[in-house]
Amino acid sequence: MTSGQSRHLSARIERWPIAGAFTISRGAKTEAITVVAEISHGGHTGRGECVPYPRYNETPEATLAALQAMQEPLSQGLDRTALQTAMPAGAARNALDCALLDLEAKSRTQRVWTLLGRPAPRPYTTAFTISLGTPKAMAAATAKAAHRPLLKIKLGGDGDRKRIAAVRKAAPESELIVDANEAWTPDNLERNLHACAELGVTLVEQPLPAANDAALARIKRPIAVCADESVHDRASLSGLRERYDAVNIKLDKTGGLTEALAMADAAHALGFEIMIGCMVATSLAMAPAMLLAQQARFVDLDGPLLLARDREDGLRYEGSLVYPPEATLWG
Repeated sequence: MTSGQSRHLSARIERWPIAGAFTISRGAKTEAITVVAEISHGGHTGRGECVPYPRYNETPEATLAALQAMQEPLSQGLDRTALQTAMPAGAARNALDCALLDLEAKSRTQRVWTLLGRPAPRPYTTAFTISLGTPKAMAAATAKAAHRPLLKIKLGGDGDRKRIAAVRKAAPESELIVDANEAWTPDNLERNLHACAELGVTLVEQPLPAANDAALARIKRPIAVCADESVHDRASLSGLRERYDAVNIKLDKTGGLTEALAMADAAHALGFEIMIGCMVATSLAMAPAMLLAQQARFVDLDGPLLLARDREDGLRYEGSLVYPPEATLWG
């Protein structure tokens, strides 16, 4: 019997209330629905958490089923290398990839960064997200967060120039990045980019729909533009350089930390700046992404800060400073 034959996989859907509501251009939600995978072997259990995203036709139920279908391959010795081709990039593979890494680190009594030959993560400053709303509501929310050094502002199309002006007035000292979540159009793209530049915004994330972003290559961009929905894994980097200056790497898009680390290396080689992003989720989903933060110009790992509560063994946040995970959480 190989060591892989005795591995047991369990998976479940979890629901975590959001503090208030989280609103972007595609709608609002009041809870984060995550899927957790746990792999047990030899007295150790490795965990991984993912967030199925409707934008990519993922549902919690389908993600759970995809994970449960991997019990037999795992019992036959499936490892992380084989996993990369056994499952498509996406939320389910992310949970399994991170659970396998966590299990391997615990089994070898090593921290995961040592296992992977990566530098140990240090504390990093994370962005803090301001949800989409009226200019007045966003200004009020921003005023409460104006002490934070980096704010990420959700925009939504019509009225965005007023929104960003209200936010800047409420947080004159904070660095601002904005995320339009595909809500702009080729017609208002240049006006909105220039409005952001005039108000000192550092970065604009995914202004146009992923399937209609060619206009970005035809204009002179006054500030850096970051791909999110337009980029998923290494295979999607090709051809983006003319349209984007940066890429947002999220583990739920890459299908886990294994691909995310390779993608970060490839993106750097192509001259992209890097943002490390997240979905709204618990610290278990953020912890693996901490290994990518050292390569990033922007770290956006505020998911637990947006929840009404986090896991008991969650990441330590001091203001906007997020600390590496303890082994009891992950890795």
